[in-house]
Amino acid sequence: MKEFIEVYETNRDKIEFFIQESIKNIGLLNIYERNSFSEIFNIFPSLELVYIVDKKSKVQSSANYYKNKVDNKAKDKDRSYLISRLEFKENNIAFSRPYISSATRSNCITVTIKEDNKIIFLDFQIDVLLERLNLIELHKPFHKATKLFYILAGFSMIALSTFIILYSLYDFIMFALLKNEIELETVFKPIIALTLGIAIFDLAKTILEQEVFFKSYSKNSRVETKMITKFLITIIIALSIEALIVVFKIAINDYDKMINALYLISGISLILIALSIFIYLTRKK
Repeated sequence: MKEFIEVYETNRDKIEFFIQESIKNIGLLNIYERNSFSEIFNIFPSLELVYIVDKKSKVQSSANYYKNKVDNKAKDKDRSYLISRLEFKENNIAFSRPYISSATRSNCITVTIKEDNKIIFLDFQIDVLLERLNLIELHKPFHKATKLFYILAGFSMIALSTFIILYSLYDFIMFALLKNEIELETVFKPIIALTLGIAIFDLAKTILEQEVFFKSYSKNSRVETKMITKFLITIIIALSIEALIVVFKIAINDYDKMINALYLISGISLILIALSIFIYLTRKK
């Protein structure tokens, strides 16, 4: 909803001009009522609801006309509260702010037109309207397929991270029960596995949030930066623990190979410096 509103507000003047000119080219709208406004629905694929209110009494004089049905329940309802909020322009057209329709439960805007003694209300679905004007890319069959893929990949990563954590704990417990001595490496290995499990789970959670449960149709650099930063920090922690183990092992068993530990620590330092530069540049931007 927030994403659609941002795109709509950015292009509001162009969208209102497009709708206004299109309605002007159609002519009087009340003549289409005899066919339940079917011609208007064909012209505007984003149109989802049409109804008429009497200008004097401010009572709805028609049924609710949808694309594929007609609902008479809303007829004779008082619509004065809606009309009082409208600001008509010189051409007798008013545009509402984006809102969630109580009739269709979708994000929409309402275009209101005065014609003779009638006021005609047209509800346009925002996402479809923005798609028709090429302001967003919204290919529903494709997004359903990608959503299924992300669901499969996301939950598979969660299952894998859970397996890594459980197996590391199982391996540590079995080693502690079967052997009397517990080496330093034995303690650090589960920690590394747990850290990697957290990194994989966090990545899976972000993918499911952004692509499945709260689908985004535009690129959000802040979300992407946060995801990359969290994932890299977790990897750096895991590599740092591994480097600490290498230092201890070399210092105890083979001091001559300490240069290898230096290479590993230097590599981690370069990743950390690169991450710091990346965070600085993205915040500056």
